[in-house]
Amino acid sequence: MAASLLAVIASSAHASATYNPPIEMTKTGIEYMSGGTTPDEAKLMKVVEPRWPASFEFDAKGQGPVPTGTPVKVTVRDAGNGAVVLNDVTAGGPYMVARLDPGRYQVTATRDGQSVSRDIEVGRYTTAHAVFDWNGGTGVASSR
Repeated sequence: MAASLLAVIASSAHASATYNPPIEMTKTGIEYMSGGTTPDEAKLMKVVEPRWPASFEFDAKGQGPVPTGTPVKVTVRDAGNGAVVLNDVTAGGPYMVARLDPGRYQVTATRDGQSVSRDIEVGRYTTAHAVFDWNGGTGVASSR
């Protein structure tokens, strides 16, 4: 009976736990995380967003976050020298955060063969946020 009770407690604790998307790292040491495929995961991504220097949001034609299963490839280049910082990384959901050093970057997000690029600037004490919208190639990028 005690084993049954522990199993029930463990399963209910697991059911209420929010999945934390893994933090990935490029070969050059840049950390990034993406997710937001469930409401809880989306909420978590919005909570952690201010703690990361750069954040990206992928919007499907003004209809809200890109649907689950729609891959978005993200490439980030240093705006000064063109060096690739993140190379064709697949976003695991409609939100992505990256630990970029202060500087200016060009971020390109590609979905269904259509690319949208945004310029961002990460400051020493400020973060950058870019929204990518595939509604005729429109979009918004901002620094905060």
